[in-house]
Amino acid sequence: MLRFIKGNLENIDGVGIYPLISLLIFFIFFVALFWWVITAKKEHIDEVSNIPFDNNDLNNPSS
Repeated sequence: MLRFIKGNLENIDGVGIYPLISLLIFFIFFVALFWWVITAKKEHIDEVSNIPFDNNDLNNPSS
């Protein structure tokens, strides 16, 4: 089965560019994510980190 798939991929023109494109997308995504984490404002991080402790829970009928 693998030989059949490999043979089909070898017949596609420019198939060697797909691994490079995948690597670039992966690398750019994580660099952008890292940049966002480094430049995020501390107030935003504190606000988002306290969401689980917020007392305004809609599922809690006692509040």
